[in-house]
Amino acid sequence: MKKTGAWLVRYALEQIGVRYTFGIPGVHNTEIYDELNNSELIHPMLVTHEGCGAFMADAISRTSDSIGTVVIVPAAGVTHAASGIGEAFLDGIPMLVIAGGVRSDSKFKYQLHDMDQHTLVKPITKKTFKVNSQEEVVETIYEAYQIAVSGEPGPVFIEIPVNIQLYTGTVANIPSYEEYCNKQILKLATPSIQEKSLAEVVELLLQAKSPGLFLGWGAVDAMDSSVTLAELLGAPVSTTLQGLSAFPGNHPLHCGMSFGPAAVPAATQAFSECDCLLAVGTRFAEIATGSFGVTVPKNLIHIDINPDVFHANYPAKVNIQGDAKIVLPELVKRLKNNLQLTKENREKKIQVLTAEIKKNKQNYLEEWFQHDSKDRVNPARFFSALRTSLPDDGFVVVDDGNHTFLTAELMPIHKPRHMISPTDFNCMGYAVPATIATKLANPEKAVVGIIGDGAFLMTCMELITASRNKIGAVFAVFNDGELSQISQAQQVPYNRKTCTVLGTTRFEGIALATGAEYLSIQTNDEIKHKLDEAWILANEGRPVILDVHIDYSKKTRFTQGIVGTNLKRLPFAAKVRMIGRALVRRVTG
Repeated sequence: MKKTGAWLVRYALEQIGVRYTFGIPGVHNTEIYDELNNSELIHPMLVTHEGCGAFMADAISRTSDSIGTVVIVPAAGVTHAASGIGEAFLDGIPMLVIAGGVRSDSKFKYQLHDMDQHTLVKPITKKTFKVNSQEEVVETIYEAYQIAVSGEPGPVFIEIPVNIQLYTGTVANIPSYEEYCNKQILKLATPSIQEKSLAEVVELLLQAKSPGLFLGWGAVDAMDSSVTLAELLGAPVSTTLQGLSAFPGNHPLHCGMSFGPAAVPAATQAFSECDCLLAVGTRFAEIATGSFGVTVPKNLIHIDINPDVFHANYPAKVNIQGDAKIVLPELVKRLKNNLQLTKENREKKIQVLTAEIKKNKQNYLEEWFQHDSKDRVNPARFFSALRTSLPDDGFVVVDDGNHTFLTAELMPIHKPRHMISPTDFNCMGYAVPATIATKLANPEKAVVGIIGDGAFLMTCMELITASRNKIGAVFAVFNDGELSQISQAQQVPYNRKTCTVLGTTRFEGIALATGAEYLSIQTNDEIKHKLDEAWILANEGRPVILDVHIDYSKKTRFTQGIVGTNLKRLPFAAKVRMIGRALVRRVTG
């Protein structure tokens, strides 16, 4: 058979279930775009910036059953997309990155976009490929897909030179993806469950007086098992930031994000005497642990698909390498067979624990409600109204900034994969494109983005894509005129704000420029009415900028916790110098 590389790319992407691609056509990939336009299964999406395209692909993988895919030009397209690729890599999100390449059949040097792309993306991808002939295209894409979704997921990069795309070449066989999988001799192995380790885990959990569960994104597809485990053990549950949707926020045993000094009171209190921690699908990374400020009991059970995370920050008594979807149901079965607590004792224990969690959550919420936001919007009142107006199966997409931790503390998430946020790469500018893609992948669901004004300014022009495609989502911009997470952190050591004051931006002008609708919430009294109006407009297929004049004067528990944790670590001389400098500046101005 004679086929062009571009035709083969389309065929392979259709076989693995790609529904959308994101990117910008250029001279090195127009042939692929022309083929994608012929597809009945794939919709190629034009974006305004490849960085946004990569964030969109990331969101597709997080909120749907399709793998996010970018199709970009070489060199500049790759560097633009690198932020989204890096976010997917550090957050463990599968992605296919298909880039054009310079001609591989040319005798000339210094071709347009001629650079070593593989060296560039090696640190932020699981693997890179360069296709050398039409014969290699289909199976390279299949292999890349398997690598992207297997083990700890991540992005895989494929370079396809423009001449391979354009010209026909002889292809002996064009297998379906199913045929390819069936003929493989060596499958990508899934680690088997270690029987001895499971028995140890059961023993530790049964002996514990105050067990607790700590869930990350790796546990997001094992929610039913996690709920059963918590109820069997009478254990409180906290999550990482990325794993906020791994356990229902309206469950009585749910405490919040993290469990140390940077956590909300419900979590700090419930985990204060934890003597056995079952941690699933988490790396114990910096945000999840409040700047490594948590105290982890010596009886730590760590379950993760990636063995490299074991003992990296906290030594575990027992490690189990495996997928939570497989390991947790097995653990539930064994616990049920060995549970020593009587039903009556377990119910009494859960009753006491859940009453305490409920009281601490309510007290914290009341503390926020009583905070005087003066002529601005109280975050707790906004999130309370948003939670009421958003269906259980609505999606919340959060950017990076102070609003991230307000969302984590004040906005319960009820369904798995229904809250997504940039975490370990922690890239600002994520939420506008990710909100668009989440709505694209879930057209019948309500989708809201929670976005700081600084993050919004980075990628707000991508709203043109939303308008052009009639994507009705709400983009709630928390507008205070500062990069607040950093400006708050500057106050204690510096007593000044350097390069964190944004000034005033008229977001209605951005709405006009992009074709979006514009609504403004100035005070608490306007919250419900404006949210209702925003959802009506979104349901009509219109993107809505909801300009929320937020009050950031009250610090989150997360901010307070990490500041305290990091100050304690400073050498005494550095503390004296920083405090003295701040005092002098306070006096002298």
